[in-house]
Amino acid sequence: MTLRPSHRITQVQSPMIAVVGEMVRRHPGTISLGQGVVHYGSPQAVRDAAAKALADGSAIDRYGLAFGNDALLDAIRAKLVSENGIVVGGDRRVVVTAGSNMGFQSAVLAVGDAGDEIIILSPYYFNHEMAIRIAGCEPVIVATDAEYQPDLAAIAAAISSRTRAIVTISPNNPTGAVYSRESLSATNQLCNERGIYHIHDEAYECFAYSRKHWSPGSSDASKPHTISLFTFSKAFGMAGWRVGYMLIPASLEASIKKIQDTNLICPPMLNQIAATVALSAGSGWYAPRIAEIARVRDLVIEQLRSLGDRIDCPTPQGAFYALARYRSKIAEMSLIERLIAEFGVAVMPGSTFGAPGSLRIAYGALDGKSVAEGMGRLVRGLNALL
Repeated sequence: MTLRPSHRITQVQSPMIAVVGEMVRRHPGTISLGQGVVHYGSPQAVRDAAAKALADGSAIDRYGLAFGNDALLDAIRAKLVSENGIVVGGDRRVVVTAGSNMGFQSAVLAVGDAGDEIIILSPYYFNHEMAIRIAGCEPVIVATDAEYQPDLAAIAAAISSRTRAIVTISPNNPTGAVYSRESLSATNQLCNERGIYHIHDEAYECFAYSRKHWSPGSSDASKPHTISLFTFSKAFGMAGWRVGYMLIPASLEASIKKIQDTNLICPPMLNQIAATVALSAGSGWYAPRIAEIARVRDLVIEQLRSLGDRIDCPTPQGAFYALARYRSKIAEMSLIERLIAEFGVAVMPGSTFGAPGSLRIAYGALDGKSVAEGMGRLVRGLNALL
């Protein structure tokens, strides 16, 4: 007998954020346009409520309900109605999770068996691809079009007898694309017709600039087969709090409870209090902050266009990413390393998103002045290296 990690886990890619982060650490002064977080922190009311709960202790020291406490669940249901057009009745359940990544992992475990297929669109969010493999399922990767929009015919052609779900993300990580209501509705209808689930990630729902965000779960016909994922990490600047939620068909309640109880027992009580207060702050708190990120997006687009035909980058319509395609004889990771070492700027390699020959630029984590400096360095680097 030889001690070794599971074969299943060895087939999962390593998170590239940590790899690029180590390169940045070795070169102090590097401006990182790598990780997908916002540059602002959580509302002050969130911190005040957490401090009060810590001082009291009685509300946070014991286990809570597996799907979340009543105050937060009620607040989420009200938000879903007012902002997403989703009415949660007896045929669906809201589940509070430790971020939407946990929600996605739980969804895959609930609907897929080992060897089943889950369709994801390329470029894809790397943690989704990783979660599918960790669950023992097979990611089936379907390319989007030149503007990073879904190709419904290609998606339909990829469905097999082993397919259990189609995954969509809008606004999208890593491309910044926002899918149209027509495209998402057609994908959801396709899932209904084929008897498979539609897992839709709405982590960036508030970051839609040039096309309105739409939730597939708002359609009555979507209720039996749609799993919707949300998070507090982005709009509310609460990435470290690890609070998200999912909307699931009632038919999956028992399955998700087994997974939730095993992985988490209950969502952290302190974090649920914080999330409830964040929802009460609402869009009035985060809207001006997102408007500033939208202005930074315009700067990023302008800088990328200065590179002419060295770069092909569809205009990001949402989230806070741009995925720029390039042509170069330099190996991808060599390009990343040289940008860091020689020009003091870090971006993410496209291969980690299933899109080799591209660079993901994250422009939400820094203030506008820092992004401008970082983009200047990136443009100088790409001008020299491409």
